[in-house]
Amino acid sequence: MNPPTPTPPPTRPTGADPAEPPALTERQEERRRRILRAATQSARRGGFDAVQMREVAETAQVALGTLYRYFPSKVHLLVAMMQDQLRHLHATLHQQPPATDEPAARVAETLKRAFRSLRREPHLADAMVRALTFADRSVSAEVDTVLRLTTAIILDATGLEGEPTPQQLSTVRVIEHTWLLGLINWLAGRASLEQVEADLATVSRLVRDA
Repeated sequence: MNPPTPTPPPTRPTGADPAEPPALTERQEERRRRILRAATQSARRGGFDAVQMREVAETAQVALGTLYRYFPSKVHLLVAMMQDQLRHLHATLHQQPPATDEPAARVAETLKRAFRSLRREPHLADAMVRALTFADRSVSAEVDTVLRLTTAIILDATGLEGEPTPQQLSTVRVIEHTWLLGLINWLAGRASLEQVEADLATVSRLVRDA
């Protein structure tokens, strides 16, 4: 049976922070959280393939049509999980920032902490990363939010004040790509933890010249 035609939940107001989730009522937000918790449980158990929309709906105690209104596909759902993981990491880093004042070292420590937080649950990390790689244009807004959150985390680590220059943003993008590729390679068994962390330390030094 084909899923019902998706109808997205209420959109964010014009001018709102694009890294923030759409404005929802308290009841809608509670329902969204239930859906994300149910999907996270499935992903932790068996990765991308273990997340089945009908099972997620049953676990979250919502109708399948309701699930598709919030998340039009499994990829949308898993990318939303990645957004939540990054928001949690960003908040944690604000509460417990890297101890050093040197920008490159701060960025390196931030990236390593982000990587370690994901590698503690490899099935969950694999599910979210596969969703990012599978995402097509229909998920572009959600993927863009993931990138904006990652950019914000790295920029905070640099200690930069004011608006970043184009050169600084280009540097951040290179750092983001290295971090994501390192995670992908580690999940696929093509890189060791030590190799990934060495690469992250190397690429973090780019902030000195930005």
